[in-house]
Amino acid sequence: MQGYRKIRPMPARPVLYVRDGCHLCEDAAVLLDDMLGRDGWDAVDIQTDDDLLVRYAHRIPVLMVDGRERAELIITRPDLVDSLEGS
Repeated sequence: MQGYRKIRPMPARPVLYVRDGCHLCEDAAVLLDDMLGRDGWDAVDIQTDDDLLVRYAHRIPVLMVDGRERAELIITRPDLVDSLEGS
């Protein structure tokens, strides 16, 4: 079609499940800020929801991309690159 351009769909915003006082969560947040900027991802505190607390209490941080768990616990820069490119 002439006059129209093809665009790619926007990737889903990554979501990092965290808890206050979690040093692994803080490390993952620093990496996400560095790679995506502070406004490029969302954090969800698992302590605000009993279901999230039960699901993720011993696994945080957990990174979700496109509704799928992509990384957890010790999240490295290569983990983030793989997770974000695999979306």
